[in-house]
Amino acid sequence: MPTRVPSTLSPEALIARGNVPRHVAIIMDGNGRWAKARGVPRLMGHRAGRESVREAVRGCVRLGVDVLTLYTFSVENWQRPAREVAALMTILRQTLRSERKELKGNNVRLQVIGRTHELPAPVRQEIADTQKYLGDCTGMLLNLALSYSGRAEIVDGVRRLLADASIDKLDPKAVDDELFSSYMYTAGLPDPDLLIRTSGEMRISNFMLWQLAYTELWITDTLWPDFRQNHLFQAIAEYQGRERRFGRTD
Repeated sequence: MPTRVPSTLSPEALIARGNVPRHVAIIMDGNGRWAKARGVPRLMGHRAGRESVREAVRGCVRLGVDVLTLYTFSVENWQRPAREVAALMTILRQTLRSERKELKGNNVRLQVIGRTHELPAPVRQEIADTQKYLGDCTGMLLNLALSYSGRAEIVDGVRRLLADASIDKLDPKAVDDELFSSYMYTAGLPDPDLLIRTSGEMRISNFMLWQLAYTELWITDTLWPDFRQNHLFQAIAEYQGRERRFGRTD
């Protein structure tokens, strides 16, 4: 069923209720279906999704969220047609450049996770330039998952752990959740409290497989280019009404 967005939600009311999630993650899905429904090229759907990113960032800043992670481009996305991939990389560069000023005005920091060495050199340079521009910011962390997959992250983490173990002679008994988490791309960050997925698909699509163990899920039929702050606020409101037991009894 389509998601109903109450008109009464406000960031002030949500903050007053308490229990605002520290870390929100979003699987931004539905750009292609949005474009198809309008009879326009898929690229138009990707471009329209830029406004939704802006809305999500603004909404999370208003709520005082610490970390916003956006599933921006997966390892599997490299298998898409070369023209579409090239267009997505161009849109990414354009978005980073055009949004820098507003991000800095909102005191937002930028981090990128994934196999970033696989990104084209111009994209890596744009990321570095944007991070430098935002270098003095101390507020919310915008965490972009680029050339990312959950399985790739775990494999890369195991490789790094084994490399360290071969040097430091790490005792296998010393490996626990906390130690292994320090080898993830997200080392030092809290696990997501809330995962939002647009377009109604009921799967996590190889996203943050280690970190989502006890994350609350919120699925909306809304396609990503139509996602706005009110959708975010509804997700937060539903999250605030849930009881998180982490496998324990209440």
